Amino acid sequence: MQPTQETLDFIDLLSRNLPDLRAGATVDDLRSAISAATAVDGPDVAVVRDLSCPGPAGPVPLRHYRPVPDTIAPGIVFFHGGGFATGDLDTHDHICRIIAAGTGAAVVAVDYRLAPEHPFPAAPDDAFAATRWVAENAEELGIDAGRLAVAGDSAGGCLAAVVAQLARDAGGPAIAYQALVYPVVDWDDTAARELYPSRTGNGDSYFLTAEAMSWFGEQYIADPSDRTDVRASPIRAASLAGLPPALVLTADFDPLRDEGEAYARALAAAGVATTTVRINDGFHGILGFGAFLNSAERAETALVSALRAALADAS
Repeated sequence: MQPTQETLDFIDLLSRNLPDLRAGATVDDLRSAISAATAVDGPDVAVVRDLSCPGPAGPVPLRHYRPVPDTIAPGIVFFHGGGFATGDLDTHDHICRIIAAGTGAAVVAVDYRLAPEHPFPAAPDDAFAATRWVAENAEELGIDAGRLAVAGDSAGGCLAAVVAQLARDAGGPAIAYQALVYPVVDWDDTAARELYPSRTGNGDSYFLTAEAMSWFGEQYIADPSDRTDVRASPIRAASLAGLPPALVLTADFDPLRDEGEAYARALAAAGVATTTVRINDGFHGILGFGAFLNSAERAETALVSALRAALADAS
């Protein structure tokens, strides 16, 4: 099976302006290119404000979205993608607006520290600190602390999975749901190539490449022994029992497809209520491009619908 021409054309549009990292382009060049590619308008929501919370190495910037002012609503802590080296509050602003408008939930986006300036475990440390702060300040944020979810795409999907595990192991905060969009869950590259055929089968020509995955791993994880740390590779946790219900969304032509689906199977085997959605004709990075691409629209609909239903049930 091959991608449709619509998808191939969109991949080409996104890819042609990305810098060649192996030819001397810098991480700042890549960040600028990603920022330009994601300059997409999202729907209006009633309140959008920047704030921050205490973190392990200083304040962590946040962005708070409220679709309806002056009400208590479910809450979603959102972690952006970008390979742990790119992405910020602005690159995923339109995605957070889509989620807030579609679910009716308050969304708090987390601008965690990026590699290589801040390698592992800076990102999960910031992500967990921010989630605890949101839970502790839920009333002020207009959030029902009993209906708090974590969500993210790609690197952010990994962080959402890790935060759910850390919260379970620490005895809180209570997480009602986790929504993982094409997450990376295993940074042991040698094992990953053997365990997940999509790492190589989809490793070229579909926007995110196997070569890019290797580069991101080099930026994020300075000590190779950390690649099997569960805060980097949540699929390697000793137990997944007791975690919150989950959505794991994957895409046909994504190198990370098979490991995301393996994590979903492992969650289900541990007794966690888990929904798996594979987006036909999808590729890594489609979330947020629903105005331009059919598969992206289906991904957004699946994510919003799952979050809305789960947080309604959590009440």
